[in-house]
Amino acid sequence: MSDGTKTLVVERLLPYLPARVWRALTVPHLMAEWLMKGDFAPQVGHRFQLTSDHVTVECQVRLVEEGRALSYSWDAYGLESVVTWTLTPVPQGTLLRMEQTGFRRDQGQAYGGARQGWQRFLDGMEQVLQGGMAWD
Repeated sequence: MSDGTKTLVVERLLPYLPARVWRALTVPHLMAEWLMKGDFAPQVGHRFQLTSDHVTVECQVRLVEEGRALSYSWDAYGLESVVTWTLTPVPQGTLLRMEQTGFRRDQGQAYGGARQGWQRFLDGMEQVLQGGMAWD
């Protein structure tokens, strides 16, 4: 890349309609089950935090295209990045793409941690999508 940063991309084919996946991405009590607790709202410019026992991530919503795309900054431990979700309807359900941009060359450990972490987060999202959570 021209700016010297790396991008992480993770894709999952999910056997659910995009509207259901969108809810898992944007409803705070559902997000808390697979990602982290936070005060997210799908409004461009909204600042929010995601928190777990070990980390606080500072975020700001950058893009909302309901049911299709969501993007927010993801800043923690010196990493200033952007996470973008894209939902594409396919005959089998939804192709979900997560792209995290902005890993500097000296942030190899953060990149490796994110590569493993997003896989775990998406595993958790799949469990939420299977219906074990209250969707209201």
